[in-house]
Amino acid sequence: MIESVLVANRGEIAVRIIRACRELGIRSVAVYSEADRLSPHVLLADEAYLLGPAPSAESYLRVDRILEVARRAGVEGIHPGYGFLAERAAFAQAVEEAGFTFIGPTAATIAAMGDKTEARQRMAAAGVPIVPGTTEALVDAAQARALAREMGYPVLLKASAGGGGKGMRVVESEDEVERALDAARREAGGAFGDDAVYIEKYLEKPRHIEIQLLGDVHGNIIHLGERECSIQRRHQKLVEESPSPVISPELRAAMGAAAVRAAEAVDYRSAGTVEFLFEDGEFYFLEMNTRIQVEHPVTELVTGIDLVQWQLRIASGERIPFHQDDIRPSGHAIECRITSELPEEGFLPSTGRIRYLEVPTGPGVRWDGGIAQGFEVGLHYDPLLAKLIVHAPTREEAIRRMARALDELTVDGVDTCRSFHRRVMDEADYQAGNVTIRYLEEHPEILTGESAGEVDPEDRRIAAALAGLLEAERRRSIRPPRIQAEDRSLSGWQGARGAWRAGQ
Repeated sequence: MIESVLVANRGEIAVRIIRACRELGIRSVAVYSEADRLSPHVLLADEAYLLGPAPSAESYLRVDRILEVARRAGVEGIHPGYGFLAERAAFAQAVEEAGFTFIGPTAATIAAMGDKTEARQRMAAAGVPIVPGTTEALVDAAQARALAREMGYPVLLKASAGGGGKGMRVVESEDEVERALDAARREAGGAFGDDAVYIEKYLEKPRHIEIQLLGDVHGNIIHLGERECSIQRRHQKLVEESPSPVISPELRAAMGAAAVRAAEAVDYRSAGTVEFLFEDGEFYFLEMNTRIQVEHPVTELVTGIDLVQWQLRIASGERIPFHQDDIRPSGHAIECRITSELPEEGFLPSTGRIRYLEVPTGPGVRWDGGIAQGFEVGLHYDPLLAKLIVHAPTREEAIRRMARALDELTVDGVDTCRSFHRRVMDEADYQAGNVTIRYLEEHPEILTGESAGEVDPEDRRIAAALAGLLEAERRRSIRPPRIQAEDRSLSGWQGARGAWRAGQ
């Protein structure tokens, strides 16, 4: 087993990885920017090292500094989490060349799946259904128009090196092609350093279904069932669940087998995900995520398999001990992403200091958080603060449990999307499982309406302020632990490990 790991990330996923390391007896090393000096992931790790200023380009994206810290800390492996450097083949290659174990797939696998046109070529060759379209980048607007006429409008222009909706344009008619192609290329070049764009048929109301995979270095690859991720905003997922309410056992087996073929085509190892679009009973390959996913907890709850621990075990050379027939999902799990955004105002980002935090508890409730009371939420990073996940015997019970947990959640000092999620849990089409990627367009009231039993915002603020005062008084009566760090202001996380070692 690997004995020490540097977590090259921040926030809730860094906390998640550090906890997995703790349970496996692995020494964890955190890195942080100046803005994250007292973040939970920093205070929870066994050691922590400063990377640089708040902007990610000067801290979390600095490969040279991450590798320097890894050498100084004497770690064996580096876990990239998700986002930042997680799907950059050059980073995985640099980690391996520096003599460390990259906790994820090989650089060659990341590169193959990172190029969407190459990925489509490989999937087609492996017999995995792909959305009708090109498997090579477009040459010019004339070629795009000709292909669009052949496929029929609407069509979708997509960045070859892209993801997260960047470099993507829906084209409804021929006179939009040139303008949309120019815009997609500019955005792709700015976001990914590669302006290549391809074209495919636009599916108007598909569901977004993804299959979780695990592969080891001995050639064993299995799938762990599907996740429904159709509720999205601009191709960013908001609510996820497992299993999907519309996938039959037969279809699950077919999609799982296709996902395994996809993984075999690129010699996949570690945890990964194959994403599909599903419409009118047919499924089509969308992309492969060569990392742990934000929504991995719902799969963990229905299968009982710790995916992050298995990333670490696989990187240590362990063989997956279970077979496909051993995977029998149980119950239903739902995840709501808690972000510092205002859905009522077009998902406008919110900033501020968290004055009071009350996390829901009780049977079947899980909180994967990267925040704490006193935590400062800025604009430097992704607005994801935490994930609220529930598990119950049935989907109906899971929805009710999530509604109850959302009612208990209080984050005072910064606006969040909590009320939006509460409205989703109340909405009839969601409760019936009638969702597609157009869900928010078809239910605009979800963004601005009120949910049943919603506590008055002013009452919530008053209660939070009073609770914050009581908590502050309680802390003043407690003698704080000795902290070996430059910044000695306290957070509730600091009592978790006693003395904290920080490197500069």
